[in-house]
Amino acid sequence: MPLKEKSRERKKTGLFIVEGLREIELAQKGGFILETILFCPEILTDFAVHPVLKNPNVEIIQISSPVYEKLAYRETTEGVLAIAKSKGHSLEKVTFKNDHPLILVAEAPEKPGNIGALLRTADAAAVDAVFIANPKSDIYNPNIIRSSVGCVFTNQIGAGTTEEIIHFLKEKEIRVYCAALTASKNYVDCDFKGATAIVVGTEATGLTEAWLQNSDQNLIIPMQGEIDSMNVSVSAAILIFEAKRQRGF
Repeated sequence: MPLKEKSRERKKTGLFIVEGLREIELAQKGGFILETILFCPEILTDFAVHPVLKNPNVEIIQISSPVYEKLAYRETTEGVLAIAKSKGHSLEKVTFKNDHPLILVAEAPEKPGNIGALLRTADAAAVDAVFIANPKSDIYNPNIIRSSVGCVFTNQIGAGTTEEIIHFLKEKEIRVYCAALTASKNYVDCDFKGATAIVVGTEATGLTEAWLQNSDQNLIIPMQGEIDSMNVSVSAAILIFEAKRQRGF
């Protein structure tokens, strides 16, 4: 199915696939418009009484097991998927409910699993927004939806170039804290109580020079092992939850 396999088709149609009951519910809660729900009664036997059927504006289609297996992405599946309309993620649409937002910025993340994990961390910490700088993957990639366990629908997500995001943060007077080895400070000694953006780069190359030049303070997580790097989502989680701790979470 083109929507499942091709980012170009998702962008062209403005549609994408949501698979699984929890993910569909989160998409609806997040304000995503569902066009169609397809379900296989051989797999999901109690679908008729499920809350996802209560939306009268959604077309419900029953399909056979062989058809569902061709459409489904997961190996272990629940027997239901939906076709939903994607949202725009321009920075102009990002709004904050308070004067000291906490933002997670990821520059050029490539692995869908890492993006999904970052979104799960952001949801767990209830950050105000997640920014993807220089995105390499379509946010509605089935791998990202699956690895985020639906958190792609629960977070406020903005996307843009590194330069656009830096300009946005500076304009909003949001302090930029970059996870970097050079000119860095122990993360526990930094003050995250004000408007804060925590910026992480790729595990292979780190952050680009543009971020380092515009950083208010570089952060380091001291390590005691033989290597000097961690998975980007783990690093982000440590930094984000230190910020939450300081804020009385």
